[in-house]
Amino acid sequence: MRYLEVRRHSMRNKPGQHLSEAGIVLARNVGRSIGPFSLVVVSTKPRAFETATAMGFAVQEQVEELSELGEDVDAEIRYDAGFVEFARVVRQGGATARFADAQARLWRAIAGRLPEEGQALIITHGGIIEAGAIACLPEVDFRGWDPPCSYCEGVRLAFDGARFVAGEVLRLPARLT
Repeated sequence: MRYLEVRRHSMRNKPGQHLSEAGIVLARNVGRSIGPFSLVVVSTKPRAFETATAMGFAVQEQVEELSELGEDVDAEIRYDAGFVEFARVVRQGGATARFADAQARLWRAIAGRLPEEGQALIITHGGIIEAGAIACLPEVDFRGWDPPCSYCEGVRLAFDGARFVAGEVLRLPARLT
């Protein structure tokens, strides 16, 4: 089995693109309890790269497709709608379904590059995690997975070499948030 851990970036001071001091501390604390990873892939946004680095992991790749939901998806759903609402909108077809399917293809390609029992870390953004997880695990009932992923939270997916077969949502303990 191979594992893909997909997490949201850490905190920043909006509208800035870089992590705040609190965001660096949070990422460091989370990084102490995860890994190791054979591969680290992040979005092209500075906050994603900085999150992986603050967690203590070297970034091997930056991928544009992990960076934005896009205007057509934004027109259908808010990034912070959560798993249940993303699942409902994905079932309707349209831009969100196409985006979710593209994420699933990307995530499968990343997982497929891992050695047996290998783990990869993806750092991306809110909404992207929910959409991708739904497309990777179309049979799952996501009612127990809400609320949406907050800073440094995400999902862990098990990949059998051909498809994702299981997943869990990753929440931070209250002492870290």
